[in-house]
Amino acid sequence: MSNDRNIGIVGTGRMGANIARRLKDVGYDVVAAYDARPESAREIASEVGAEATTSLARVTELSDVVITVVSDDAAMRQIFATSGDSLLNGAEGKIFVNCATVTPKVHVEIEALAESRKAQAIEACMASSIPQARNGELYLMCGGRKDAFERVKPMLEKMSASLKYVGPAGTAAQVKALVNMVMNVNTAGLAEGLGLGDALGLDLDVLREVFSQTGANSRVLATDGEDMQNRDHDTYFSAEHAAKDSGIALSLARDANLQLPLARATFEQYEKMKELGLGELDKSGVSELTFTSRHAQRLHKEKQTS
Repeated sequence: MSNDRNIGIVGTGRMGANIARRLKDVGYDVVAAYDARPESAREIASEVGAEATTSLARVTELSDVVITVVSDDAAMRQIFATSGDSLLNGAEGKIFVNCATVTPKVHVEIEALAESRKAQAIEACMASSIPQARNGELYLMCGGRKDAFERVKPMLEKMSASLKYVGPAGTAAQVKALVNMVMNVNTAGLAEGLGLGDALGLDLDVLREVFSQTGANSRVLATDGEDMQNRDHDTYFSAEHAAKDSGIALSLARDANLQLPLARATFEQYEKMKELGLGELDKSGVSELTFTSRHAQRLHKEKQTS
């Protein structure tokens, strides 16, 4: 195991908290927890024996490695601010492992800021969800300087079932954006297929079984198909996050002068969910827009005609 044993967690929501639990279980010392919602940090801190810090600088002070799991570009730039309370204060010799799905250029910015303080930073973009975070079975795509990756590789191996070094800063975030873009397209397509099947009066259990044995099969069918049918939208990956990640991919496509009509349509579906107040549902909740019997579908029609 690396000598970087003292771990700080910034962002103690579902993913961050379960990463903390996992690392505690496998012998790391989780020494600091911070969240914009202090009660969240206090809860996981009491469970793993960490200090629930009231400042970002205190996380850096206590930790050898700081894992960040925040919501978006703005949150990343806030926690790595160049003035005021910041993870960059006293950062010399520390390493930051940034797990959020954010714009690739932000990871490049954060690496440069860390290095300006004689620290290191890598991105460790996560595929999979809450159970995998808890059980150390994430699929991790990592970007940054190879020596920084190697420094924390022993810890990352304890967090993951599969670990892939992609390349320089920003490249892992590009790959993750494409992963989520394709996943979201598949999810929206499945919702349309099941919604149409429902409108035609087909047996959805039979339809899902046929899908699973044909070209309509996908991992999303296994994870979301039954949930769409049963309206079970407990959040593992929210519609709000799906919209954000598809938006990142569309931004990359614009930079590459490429049109992606399926990604655009999917992004608009998840934006509709947000407009209807459904952004906190799981991404499987996009089926609320496609089943004719469901309230969200009627609301969307009313918005179109008003």
